[in-house]
Amino acid sequence: MSQILIVDDDDQLRISFAKLLKEEGYDIRTAPTGEAGVEAVAQQVPDLTILDIRLPGMNGLEAFGEIRKLDSTLPVIIMTAFGTTDTAIEATKLGAFDYILKPFDIPAVLKLIEQALEAGRLMRSRVEVNVGPDTVNPDVLIGSSEVMQEVYKAIGRVASTDATVLVRGESGTGKELVARATYQHSQRADKPFVVINCVAIPETLLESELFGYEKGAFTGAANRRVGKIEQANGGTIFLDEIGDMPMSIQAKILRLIQEKSVERLGGDHPISVDVRIIAATNRNLEKLIEEERFREDLYYRLKVVTVNLPLLRHRRGDIPVLCDYFLSLFSKEMNIDNPGITDEAKELVEKYTWPGNVRELGNSIKKALIFSSGYPLQPADVSNAISCTKEKEVAQSTVSIEKAARQWVREILETEDLKDSFHNLMDRFGSVVIGEALSLTDGNRSQAAKLLGLSRPTLQSKTEKYNLVFETSVKKSSNSD
Repeated sequence: MSQILIVDDDDQLRISFAKLLKEEGYDIRTAPTGEAGVEAVAQQVPDLTILDIRLPGMNGLEAFGEIRKLDSTLPVIIMTAFGTTDTAIEATKLGAFDYILKPFDIPAVLKLIEQALEAGRLMRSRVEVNVGPDTVNPDVLIGSSEVMQEVYKAIGRVASTDATVLVRGESGTGKELVARATYQHSQRADKPFVVINCVAIPETLLESELFGYEKGAFTGAANRRVGKIEQANGGTIFLDEIGDMPMSIQAKILRLIQEKSVERLGGDHPISVDVRIIAATNRNLEKLIEEERFREDLYYRLKVVTVNLPLLRHRRGDIPVLCDYFLSLFSKEMNIDNPGITDEAKELVEKYTWPGNVRELGNSIKKALIFSSGYPLQPADVSNAISCTKEKEVAQSTVSIEKAARQWVREILETEDLKDSFHNLMDRFGSVVIGEALSLTDGNRSQAAKLLGLSRPTLQSKTEKYNLVFETSVKKSSNSD
């Protein structure tokens, strides 16, 4: 249970806010003054502090400074009235996680609290490297294979520098863990570590999230907002899935690296920032450069040091150790005795290709444990767990395909001058769908029509409409059609 400290001299607000957060499942402590808040942190460091700016005696900004001396990685959210926004912004630039305005929107505050707690966890939970399978730390890099030894060496060499790092690897290989390990072993380990997932945040919000905005920059911008890059000043910003970052924002990241400055939306002057950038991607950046979807100059700025994470199937010798680790970890989480695993089941684990890498292995072991009956895991337990994982991967693949289709439509709408966009796009989709059906059936129109649920004459008319020609179907037409 996460512990939150609320520091506010308004008795009614403090009590009601504490009650609300207790109902959300948090362990709550409170303090009515800045001095009492600092003392509370000194006695026991919470997971998050929510601090009012206007306090009797020691004001919020002074209290924040003292709290930072006690624990620089403790996330602090500043509460402020509209009239003291500039002070809250100053606190944010000095390292506060964020600020909220009174009276505040409860759902927005609850979401911000979740984000702050996660940010604190990422900064304060140490990533252990090359540990044994009996550890119960959920944040570990495990493996003694030659390729993993190279990863550990790379982290050690680059951590103490300020060099930009590019972490490359497929989903589930542990890119975030490498980024955190690099941060935690750096000279900036007592400064903020800010994570931005370039895929999870909608494109329309990503720019303002990164760079902030000035009051009146756009509709709804009622107050100035400091961006995540400014919040990370002095620390490290982790740009996850940077291969999916829009080109317009890539240009601003390049400027950040080159000039060490940012400009808020609606602003007219650069703001100096000192941040180290660690980026990660599972995309083929070289191909994206060829397709003009990723800036070549940014690519070379990012890959000052590159850490390549291996696929799990390329380090099969590590799989038994990882299997034992996940058994220990999840048994402790579920508060059950570790049942172990039979040699036959472990052999099956070693032989499987694990397309989802370490993440898929962990999920499968956890699934097998949930449905086990306390006996050592059998081959059937592992097989059933892997099947469930495959179904999930198919669903995720479907989402990725839909995302690609949406991107294609957007690019056409933005770049092509179409008089009848809707019907033109529908024809393009129709051409692709029918073309693929004919390709799958080697040009056999009867089979393709059956596959698509169309009559053969309808398929024929659409084939002619889209001007689809297949040599294989022409060659076989006298026999098969």
